[in-house]
Amino acid sequence: MDGDKRREQIIKILSDNTFPVAGTELAGRLGVSRQVIVQDIALLRAVNKNILSTNKGYILFHEEKSKKAFKRTYKVMHGNDRIREELYSIVDCGGRLLDVVVEHPIYGQIMVDLIINSRQDVDNFVMQVEENCTKPLNALTDGLHYHTVEAKDEQTLDRIGEKLEEGGFLII
Repeated sequence: MDGDKRREQIIKILSDNTFPVAGTELAGRLGVSRQVIVQDIALLRAVNKNILSTNKGYILFHEEKSKKAFKRTYKVMHGNDRIREELYSIVDCGGRLLDVVVEHPIYGQIMVDLIINSRQDVDNFVMQVEENCTKPLNALTDGLHYHTVEAKDEQTLDRIGEKLEEGGFLII
């Protein structure tokens, strides 16, 4: 399969999935190396394909879907030992966690796409942090960070805010 056809297949696979698809999975399905997939993704981005990279893989960002959802950014703070509890508070109320943002005193704003939809996604994220012996992004700012959350309506976002406040996470 030539490069153009392969990139068409990548777009089709990503379009058919609402969850991130790992680069290794794409490589296996298309019979190429993961490095070829990384290069193809870069080429697709160069021609204005809005492909997000997350810790779980690639996802095609659909502008029209995003406009239908309601979004809110929450300013939160906690130690590393409460990550799971904080993220459960969001997904249990029906929220979709899009990203984490910190304001670093030297580097400025640092944002990472997370795309966490469920408790299983939360558990996978926490497991990756633990298995890789890394620190989460909020460790750079003594626990202070922001999350952009998407939900089906404003009431769901209100419930998420209440739950975060109850848990002592929300900074007003």
